[in-house]
Amino acid sequence: MRYADPLDVIWLATARALGLRVARSDEVYAASDGRGTLTIGAAATLDADDCLAQMIFHELCHSLVEGASAFGEPDWGLDNVSDADRPRELAALRVQAALADRHGLRRVLAPTTEHRPFYEALGDDPIAGDEAARAALARASTPPWHPHLEDALRRTRAIVTLAAPAARALDQDLLFATEDDDGC
Repeated sequence: MRYADPLDVIWLATARALGLRVARSDEVYAASDGRGTLTIGAAATLDADDCLAQMIFHELCHSLVEGASAFGEPDWGLDNVSDADRPRELAALRVQAALADRHGLRRVLAPTTEHRPFYEALGDDPIAGDEAARAALARASTPPWHPHLEDALRRTRAIVTLAAPAARALDQDLLFATEDDDGC
C-alpha cells in the first residue's frame, strides 16, 4: 500500500475511464501520444500551483475542443511548436474555466504558465464569442467524456470543500485556503 493524493486519484481514474493511461516524465510538460498515453511532467518540473489533477483536466479540455477523434492524434492534433493553434489553446482555457465554474473550482483548477493571465481575465461567461469553446462545452455532456468528467469535478469540489477550512487554519499560502465568491 502507498499514499496517493486524493485529487490525483480522482483524475487518474477519470483519464482511465476515458481510455487514457497517465505517465509522468521530466522530459515534457504535457503530451499525448495519440495511442492512449497522456504524459504529464514529473512533480518536480511543475509550478508550485500545478497539480496532476489540474494538468489532466486541462488536457481533457483540449480533447473536448478537438473532439473524440483527437484521442488518436499526438497532442490532440495540435501544433505545439508554433502559434498556429493558439485559438484552439484559448478555447481549451475557456472550456476549462466554464467547466470549473460550474463547481466553484476555477481558481483551484486554473492553468499556470503564460496562459494564466488570459484565464484569470475571463469573465462570467468564459466561452462568450468562441464557437470552438461552445461546441467543446456541449461535447462535455456526451460520451466518452460524460459522465466521467462531471463526476471528477463533483468529487474534486467535495475534497476542496472539506480541505479549505484546514488549509485556511494553517495560515499559509495554500491554494485550497483561498477564499473567493464561491466559498472555496
